[in-house]
Amino acid sequence: MSFLLSWKRSLKRSDSKTRSSSCQEIQDLNEDQEEHRRLPFYCVSMSGEAETLSNGSQKPDLRIELDDCMAALDLFLSNNFAEALARLQSRTKDSMYHALTYATILEMQAMMTFDPQDILAAGNTMKDAQAVCQRFRRKSTMAGSFNSMINRQAGEQFTEEEIHAEVCYAECLLQRAALTFLQDENMISFIRGGIKVRSSYQTYKELHSIVQSAQYTRGVSHSHFEGGVKLGMGAFNLTLSLLPTRILRLLEFVGFSGNKEYGLQQLQEGASTQSFRAFLCTVLLLCYHTFMSFVLGTGEGDVGDAEALLQPYLKRYPKGAIFLFFAGRIEEIKGNLDAAIARFEECCEAQQHWKQFHHMCYWELMWCFTYKQQWKMAYFYADLLCKENSWSKATYAYMKAAYLSMFTEEDCRPFGEDEVEIFRQVPGMKQKIAGKSLPTEKFAIRKARRYLSPNPLPLPVAPLEMMYIWNGYAVIGKHRDLTEGMLDTLNQAQRTLEQAPVTEHTVDDQCLVSFLKGLCMKHLGCHEEAEQYFNLIQINETLIRYDHYLVPNALLEHGLLCMELGRKEEGVRYLETAKHNYKNYSMESRTHFRIQAALHSAKSAVENGDSVP
Repeated sequence: MSFLLSWKRSLKRSDSKTRSSSCQEIQDLNEDQEEHRRLPFYCVSMSGEAETLSNGSQKPDLRIELDDCMAALDLFLSNNFAEALARLQSRTKDSMYHALTYATILEMQAMMTFDPQDILAAGNTMKDAQAVCQRFRRKSTMAGSFNSMINRQAGEQFTEEEIHAEVCYAECLLQRAALTFLQDENMISFIRGGIKVRSSYQTYKELHSIVQSAQYTRGVSHSHFEGGVKLGMGAFNLTLSLLPTRILRLLEFVGFSGNKEYGLQQLQEGASTQSFRAFLCTVLLLCYHTFMSFVLGTGEGDVGDAEALLQPYLKRYPKGAIFLFFAGRIEEIKGNLDAAIARFEECCEAQQHWKQFHHMCYWELMWCFTYKQQWKMAYFYADLLCKENSWSKATYAYMKAAYLSMFTEEDCRPFGEDEVEIFRQVPGMKQKIAGKSLPTEKFAIRKARRYLSPNPLPLPVAPLEMMYIWNGYAVIGKHRDLTEGMLDTLNQAQRTLEQAPVTEHTVDDQCLVSFLKGLCMKHLGCHEEAEQYFNLIQINETLIRYDHYLVPNALLEHGLLCMELGRKEEGVRYLETAKHNYKNYSMESRTHFRIQAALHSAKSAVENGDSVP
């Protein structure tokens, strides 16, 4: 009710054009709700009889559709992006799989560019694909849906095309929801996105029940249908399981649930088949092992599983940009930086059509050179991103300035580039995605404010601080020489701070350097020294004025170290303190993700009778 009152007030304050637009959004919202008021049924009949569409045209053969889409996907994975889209586009009006595949490729492009026009185009295309899928779905009345929910044993019979339409429709809903969250910032958009997510989730659950039902009869293309169900169930379970406990409890209250092991199992089964969705299941697993579990976890992705998943694709598509990128990412996690750099460079050379793949490689190359402390090369890639990519201009500019701040007096600076001026530009580059500012942008903007005063106070080790945010110390920790080199840089920064005049940032800066030194000591095996540095943050907690995130993160790292040393109860105590005693600090969500992963690891180890990692 409060939302409706607020919306009415906003209408009164808006002009006629805004009122018209808002009314249209409400109408679209009502259409979405009406469209989703149905559930698939349990009994499936795979009759395979030819049928005629309402426009008089013959339904295309499902097997031919899937074979053609698989051929287009093969073109896409071979870097023939334009040919793949052209092959799909001619059939997007009459084939649900062509429409879905075409829209999925455009959505991948939009997700990589974050360009508003790309997001809008992908959203419209996915909406068209959903409409195509709707034409192939079993038509039902509200009364029929209600009766089926009361007596599912009397459910209608579905043809094979209709059951495939259900899984394609659920996939369209899920992808449209993701774009809805990216595209707009108003409350109506969030409601519409939430409706799509819930409808997609419920449909996948019902389809999973169909597959498990004794009444289910496998059709000719059943592997593609079942692969779609495994993709949806796996993606939902895995994603939900990664969320912090407080958010997960709220989602469970409204009907969502997530089981990480089950989600990984579903995706693994989907990836191991020859189905249409095997590639998407594989990509989700690779993203989990090389990004989500690394950046949002404790810094240890399952590299072995990732390599096993990737190897067949690399063999078939040795120049495939997607697979070269993941190959580089795996080498980076393993700490093989030169091999990683070679893979990312190879990925950039493999194709020139989609620059977005280049940008993903630039980001990773920037970090590889950061780990090697080659500031000029790191600056080079940050500068390229700043000029060419729209994902986060504020973050790219901050990193540019951060690398410049590490240049020595002897280093040749790029013409006209001054870190103070770039730092001052960062706050003006803030943008919002899904109505929220990016956490890394907020972090960068807060740190850059130190340069807004006439007499700016320089950040001591800006790149090394941001490196922790992206779990980079887990990478350099695999190589003693890299870790020792980083420790030398931190020792020099500490000496500079000790010689500088005392300011309002002095304690914060000293605690930051001590925290990062503790991480280096931990990876060098100097556990007692590492604990002393982490304890130092706790001792100075009340004196820290701005970098409050250091305290819960010091507790997190101290907890992980204790667990590594076999002091499980003490480690869990540190983790629980970090989880419950601190809030409203920079990068809080990311810290909570890592705490959640660490606690889950400890719990799993106890249940399995293993030692805590």
